Amino acid sequence: MHLARRFFRRGFSLIELMTVLLITGLLVSVAWPSYQSHVRRSHRAEAAAALLEAQQFMERYYAVQGRYTTASGAAPALPVRLQAVPAQGQPRYRLRLEGVEAGKFTLRADPQDVLAGDACGSLTLASTGAKGRTGQGLTVAQCWQ
Repeated sequence: MHLARRFFRRGFSLIELMTVLLITGLLVSVAWPSYQSHVRRSHRAEAAAALLEAQQFMERYYAVQGRYTTASGAAPALPVRLQAVPAQGQPRYRLRLEGVEAGKFTLRADPQDVLAGDACGSLTLASTGAKGRTGQGLTVAQCWQ
């Protein structure tokens, strides 16, 4: 009988268990949005880096060809590693060239799947170095951090 009392005294009451679950739930509800925001920001930074690298590719192309277009006037193809971010696996952003003319171009990174609802929308980078975004939620500076 003495052993049975000791066993029951070592357990947790239902109220203690519910209190721990409540505190854990509150902590998760506060931390989860912050975590998601951080993940989105890191994915945007990865896309911004890819846009800058694609801009360098276009500048090298211009240095060799003397124009941003091919001989037929079409946009040159970006290297495979610069067409999506990340280059392998499920892409979070797809990169493409827009408005390519002999003396100018615009690069665009379009969010995919889960990131499609991102406040910044698509990130853009012009041949002049002008950075932009299509979304309305954040400023250009915040999107390009």
